[in-house]
Amino acid sequence: MIPTQHDKNQNSIITTENLGKTVKTAEGPLSILSDINLQIKAGESIAIIGESGSGKSTLLGLLAGLDLPTTGSVVIDGKELTAMDEDGRAAVRNELIGFVFQAFQLLPGLTALENVMLPLELGGIKQAGKLAADLLDRVGLGHRLTHTPRQLSGGEQQRVALARAFVTRPAILFADEPTGNLDSKTGQHIIDLLFELNLENSTTLILVTHDPHLAQRCRCTLNIAAGRLA
Repeated sequence: MIPTQHDKNQNSIITTENLGKTVKTAEGPLSILSDINLQIKAGESIAIIGESGSGKSTLLGLLAGLDLPTTGSVVIDGKELTAMDEDGRAAVRNELIGFVFQAFQLLPGLTALENVMLPLELGGIKQAGKLAADLLDRVGLGHRLTHTPRQLSGGEQQRVALARAFVTRPAILFADEPTGNLDSKTGQHIIDLLFELNLENSTTLILVTHDPHLAQRCRCTLNIAAGRLA
């Protein structure tokens, strides 16, 4: 089932009601998002598209609990993020959410293996090394475990980032322009890996993209125009 406005469903993993974000500027209040109502079921793949400045990344940040809305609510897996403090939202992110960013966000002083192990170790999960190594092998980097990010190409760094995002088997994966810094061939390989891992893990995938090929791979597309669902 695709997410639709005002479509109430108890099985939704993400629900928003009247979600809005306004920021203060020198010229007065600026509305970035208004009246976003969504129901997203577990296992869906959703592309958020729209012109630059339309509010796509702001919406992603609100859905993930990285930012708070000015109005409305976000509920993830029955937990209302907008009623929690930062510690509470961080606990939900650690339990349920993985992230992939355009800029990779790998720690430069750690090896590929150590970068992927990190969320497991922070979560107190045993056999972090084996789990991380297995997933790096799955994304074709079994021979690059001891390499640091500066020793890896952009595509290899994004594969490490994918492995890190999926290693905790998150219920939801948020991706912000995951192929934005890659050439088309490398980007296509990353897209294939992203959807393979998504399918294998039954992860709910929500991504912001300007890439029409990536958006077409998703089951549903949300078009944001001037801060509203178009």
